Amino acid sequence: MFKKVRTPCIGVCSTGIGDNVCRGCKRFAHEVIDWNAYSEDQRRVIAERREGYLVNAVRSQLEIVDQKLLVAQLRHQQIRFDEAQNPYCWVFELLRAGASQIPDPALYGLCPTPVARGVPLVELRRRIDEDFYALSVAYYQRFVAPGLQHA
Repeated sequence: MFKKVRTPCIGVCSTGIGDNVCRGCKRFAHEVIDWNAYSEDQRRVIAERREGYLVNAVRSQLEIVDQKLLVAQLRHQQIRFDEAQNPYCWVFELLRAGASQIPDPALYGLCPTPVARGVPLVELRRRIDEDFYALSVAYYQRFVAPGLQHA
């Protein structure tokens, strides 16, 4: 039995200003508009696509070396995270909640990848968000937009 898929909206929608992919939640404009009409299966497909892109973006910058420590810290810091999601999504929630207040990623069971060594966590959060958006835009341009042109 699957859990109900919640809206990924974070209240920073850019589709209203003409973006085809929301800079906040990374859904496509038509998905934002039609979300309430979608079935749970349709919502799950969107959630899984988004999760895959986010996981790739986070993994390029940080590696989870101690998942138990990560979970303990998330709970201690009272950061909401979905245990059903990939743990790399939890890392993004951690960074969104307080990247500027984390002195050492190792205290959270994390290790920067070679491209991220020495880079402040605030910058890593920005890079991850940028990559998450870029992956969503690339998918939209390659697979969605061509179909819309022929509709």
